Amino acid sequence: MMTEKRVIPIALPDTGDSEVRAVGEPFASGWLTQGPKVAEFEKAFAARHDVSFALATTNCTAALHLILAGMGIGPGDEVIVPSFAWVSVANVAAYCGATPVPADVDRATFNIDPADAARKVTDRTRAIIAVGLFGLCADIDAISQSARGVAIVEDAACCAGAAYKGRPAGSLGAAAGFSFHPRKVMTTGEGGMVTTNDPQLAERINMLRNHGASVPEEVRHGGQRPYLLPEFNMLGFNYRMTDLQGAVGLVQLGKLDGFIADRSRRAAFYSQQLAGIDWLRTPRVPADSVHAWQAYVCRVDPDAAPMPRNEIMDRLNARGVSTRPGTHAIHMLGHYKRTLGLEPDDLPVSRDCAMNSMAIPLHNRMSDEDYQYVVDAIREIAAEAS
Repeated sequence: MMTEKRVIPIALPDTGDSEVRAVGEPFASGWLTQGPKVAEFEKAFAARHDVSFALATTNCTAALHLILAGMGIGPGDEVIVPSFAWVSVANVAAYCGATPVPADVDRATFNIDPADAARKVTDRTRAIIAVGLFGLCADIDAISQSARGVAIVEDAACCAGAAYKGRPAGSLGAAAGFSFHPRKVMTTGEGGMVTTNDPQLAERINMLRNHGASVPEEVRHGGQRPYLLPEFNMLGFNYRMTDLQGAVGLVQLGKLDGFIADRSRRAAFYSQQLAGIDWLRTPRVPADSVHAWQAYVCRVDPDAAPMPRNEIMDRLNARGVSTRPGTHAIHMLGHYKRTLGLEPDDLPVSRDCAMNSMAIPLHNRMSDEDYQYVVDAIREIAAEAS
């Protein structure tokens, strides 16, 4: 029998006094836009993810847009993306004038299906964006082997601190984009990061994120000839991170491994406690991967479940347990359904995942009692329907 009703949100950022103190430093210095704190954050993030370059941005969408723009992707080009993913992964290709080409996903991992991605490759394909959904890196080696010669870009929005076959997320492809949105494991409020080992791509992205300027603002303002303005030889964007966010990011990065260790322990608890519910498919983690556990996403088996996924979510909500669909199927969204001419059945696994996935609460501000309450709520619903 469940205890007194609780209210458990799907996610909460774990921030506190250390982040508040960190923000005071940029305020005290007077340097609030991209500056020394961002540079320090970039250096530490690059070291943690074993890459040569890290470039902070306003968000992960901006990071991915910068990567494609930096690669020279444009009209006439195609970019393969998983359909079961947040819409931004397709949008960034469209921003460049390229055509996003949705591929289906693997039902067990929710990540792009390497075989279907390979089937979508044409002579116009410039890149495959491999999303590490919910904190599990995509199978980069399988994608590379099945689509040889095509650049792999990691959408590592959920994957700060994750790893694949002993290699950190962000170091697996030509470049990667990370997110620091409050629903991610670590946060800067909003914010993102590009990582790459390509010096030419890094240099181009560094200019593109700052209007295309040949000299960054923090360098120009520290110079001895204030009358000199930078050259602008390319069309760029204003995608810079503030030093306030950089200061918070440094603190959060220092907590990242602890955050993931706690989430991993909690995810294992869920998987063990929910194993007896035969219609609930819990997440599978390959042995060669370190899952960052941005979210704990199950799949409700529609052939075995006693009621539709949405009714289960309604019943959990009535008990104070927040849930969300894992994400949506891009090929079923109005804009892309219209512009790409796709039907739901064209990508059946993505369609089914959108209709039957269910994220349950997992974050670093939940207590033992909160996790037990979620388990008890799901078990109670299962018992009522049996």
